[in-house]
Parts: sequence; structure tokens; C-alpha cells
Amino acid sequence: MPDHTAYIGLGANLGDAPAALRSAVQALAALPGTQLLKCSALYCSAPVDATGPDFFNAVAAVRTELSPHDLLAALQSIETAAGRERPYRNAPRTLDLDILLIDDLAIDAPSLTVPHPRMHERAFVLLPLAEIAPGRVPGEWLAAVRSQRIARRDDLLLNK
Repeated sequence: MPDHTAYIGLGANLGDAPAALRSAVQALAALPGTQLLKCSALYCSAPVDATGPDFFNAVAAVRTELSPHDLLAALQSIETAAGRERPYRNAPRTLDLDILLIDDLAIDAPSLTVPHPRMHERAFVLLPLAEIAPGRVPGEWLAAVRSQRIARRDDLLLNK
């Protein structure tokens, strides 16, 4: 079975969001046939196209034997275990896990689009992704999100 390198966006803005992201990183590392490669620092940002409190975000890189759709199903199970509800689009959330990239695959299916279709518009995705995979984030993308409010939170470790 082929290995894939996937970049997963993590976000939360309800409850103890940093703790939820720490638990999610542990859950990612525990997925069958999956190894955690890297994880960014935590970032705090204002909601984009959403309401509620500020979000905490990070990006993790994993190597996995799971197919893209099986990885998506596993991420949705982790979200559900964390109490994720989907009352409406972009609702505040206890945990949000998005597949940003998988290798150099392009997937356009009803349940999964890779690369993530809005990642280039969001500082909360691009800054943590650039931290762990700078070659995957073009400079013009970073320049385009420069005005979005975001702060790296080195006081809140993701791997503690």
C-alpha cells in the first residue's frame, strides 16, 4: 500500500481549544498506518467567514497508508469524538480537521477536494503550513493574506 504525505489543518474556537488541538495531534499520530512527521506552533486568529471567539489553528504533516477518503473518514471520526457538531456552515467548533494537501494529488469529489479550495485565502492555514513546509506556500499567497489578524502563540505549546 503506498504511503502518502498529507498536511492537515487543525482549528478550534470552542471550549479549551489548545487542549482540543493537542488531543487531535495525538489522535492523528495514533491512526492506523500513520506517522506524525511535523506539527506547527499554535496560531490565534479572528474567525474568517465564521462567527464566535477567536480560533486556535495549527497544521500537522503525516505520512499515512490511508487512502485520501479513508483519511477524511478518520479525521471526521476524530472531530465527532471531540464533540464536533455541524449546525450550520462555518459554525463555531470544538474541532475542525481539514485535509489541505496530499502529495501532489488533485481530487475533486463531492466529499473531498484537494488541495483545499480556500487554503490560499487564509492566513491561519498558510502561516502554520509555511512553518513546517515552506516550499508548499508561494510568497504571493502569504502576501495576499498579510492583512488578516493572526498571532503565533509560543506560550501555548502544541506538544506538551
